[in-house]
Amino acid sequence: MPIPQEETPDTQPDPGAKSSLELGVIGNGSVAALIDGRGRIVWCCLPRFDGDASFCALLSPKRDGGDWSIELEDIDRAEQHYMPNTAVLVTRLYDHHGSGVEIVDYMPRFRARGRFYHPVLIARRVRPIGGSPRIRVRLRPLCGYGSEVPQTTSGSNHIRFMLDGVVQRLTSDVSSTMIERSLPFFLEKPAHFVFGPDETLMESPADFIHHTLENTLTYWREWVRNLSVPYEWQEPIIRSAITLKLCQYEATGAIVAALTTSIPESANSGRNWDYRYCWLRDAAFTVRALNRLGATRSMEEYIRYVFNLVADGDGEIGPVFGITFEHDLMETQVESLAGYRGMGPVRVGNDAWRQRQNDVYGSVVLASAQIFFDRRLEHPGDELTFRRLERMGELALRVAETPDAGLWEYRGRAAVHTYSAAMCWAACDRLAHIATELGLDERARYWHDEAVALHERIEAHAWNEKLGTFVDAYDGEHLDASLLLLADIGFVNAMDPRFIATVDAIGHALGRGDYLFRYIAPDDFGAPETSFNICTFWYIEALAATGRRERARAMFEHMLAQRNPLGLLSEDIAPANGEHWGNFPQTYSMVGLIQAAMRLSRRWEDAL
Repeated sequence: MPIPQEETPDTQPDPGAKSSLELGVIGNGSVAALIDGRGRIVWCCLPRFDGDASFCALLSPKRDGGDWSIELEDIDRAEQHYMPNTAVLVTRLYDHHGSGVEIVDYMPRFRARGRFYHPVLIARRVRPIGGSPRIRVRLRPLCGYGSEVPQTTSGSNHIRFMLDGVVQRLTSDVSSTMIERSLPFFLEKPAHFVFGPDETLMESPADFIHHTLENTLTYWREWVRNLSVPYEWQEPIIRSAITLKLCQYEATGAIVAALTTSIPESANSGRNWDYRYCWLRDAAFTVRALNRLGATRSMEEYIRYVFNLVADGDGEIGPVFGITFEHDLMETQVESLAGYRGMGPVRVGNDAWRQRQNDVYGSVVLASAQIFFDRRLEHPGDELTFRRLERMGELALRVAETPDAGLWEYRGRAAVHTYSAAMCWAACDRLAHIATELGLDERARYWHDEAVALHERIEAHAWNEKLGTFVDAYDGEHLDASLLLLADIGFVNAMDPRFIATVDAIGHALGRGDYLFRYIAPDDFGAPETSFNICTFWYIEALAATGRRERARAMFEHMLAQRNPLGLLSEDIAPANGEHWGNFPQTYSMVGLIQAAMRLSRRWEDAL
């Protein structure tokens, strides 16, 4: 079947488009914070990713506060960048008189005494970089998602904040009075701020920041140096990989879908969800992307999370859990926050935990498969690990052809979704390969036979002869972007005419310029208004896999141009103006960038 020729679009970004999510992220595997373009901390949940939003200015608290700013008087402009190959953020502020300050923000992470040091701590260093700058420090955390001002106590060089479930202490070489009253002062020498556990700092703030900053920089540079990056687009890939790493909760291995809640998928849409939890599917995508870069530690930690999660149960597994294995994520609305740009509601918890999403079993198996084949691992997969994983396969067989909410978590309808069924097939298929690798011939035959039979049944129901495409659900008539993954998971060959026809039909039906919607049929909230970033990347990969590499490269370059100034992506983009929407930073989006870049990049040996 000939491949249709497509015109290469204009890849220049809309000069009028501006992302209002121009935020950077710092973190260390315990906590994370979002910082705006002027160095203001506007989002940070304490004492962990899904804790109370002590810094909640991003979601418009109805009372003053919820931020931590270093304000430069008579400010003229600001600039911001990451220290190369690290999660350390640098913001420079300049006033109208030529004076300036530099803010360095980070959360310590490095090895010490045989383990990782990654406390619930924000470190900030502010130094003059010209003239005679005058600054004001406003440290205003809130409690109860913006509903209350915390009680405080103070000494000559520290302030204690009694937050929701945690007491944080600010230790600084700036006097407590200047900070408590937000008094302006001339910055004549570097100032240091350590906002962490309620413990006496055993060294000066300057010394603490000096050695923890150097050790943190060394950690991140070593971590990046061990990545297997392709020749092209190294900086975007590295930034995406670091961002994914910041979304893994070190204590358990859980990976959150995003660091925020309730940033709407489009303006005033009501599609405001809490993403600060571990979707087994999203986390598996993250693991697979990091595996391709050689960062296999995240896979090992995620598998530990999953096995601990399911150790005490024998029934079906839900799609999403808390980062410390919580099952019931009761969804409530927070009245004390008006929402992102005033666009509420703000939700805490996510009722998706109640849903059946049958693809999760395949997601776990695919994310885990590499441990049985990768000889670099200190503890490769063995027969015991395989037996644990077989439970995912048995559950996949049980539910493969039963209705579920699907990949897109429909709240108002259920069907036998093609992608869900295909992922159940993938679980059986990979278990057959793993059993063969382990020399378990009887189990290999069992899983192979089950995979073949399931594959035949799915093909019979998921192919629509009248439309000439695969469809989103058994015996259905609609398309969705998840069908683009059928070749990626090995269900169908990328050059199969049926897959090529499906890719072309999806591009025609769901494409909007250089963006792709996940689906266009109205759901519980009406018709979608924004493109879904990972779907655009899936389409780019599918174009490349089916021979349209130039078109794929042009679309990929366009998506790179849509990243915010620090190289990050949210969940969705408005095709009309390139504006970012949805929770941030979105692991799905960073995963899509990595995988598309690795498929499209020239090889080192061909480039040098």
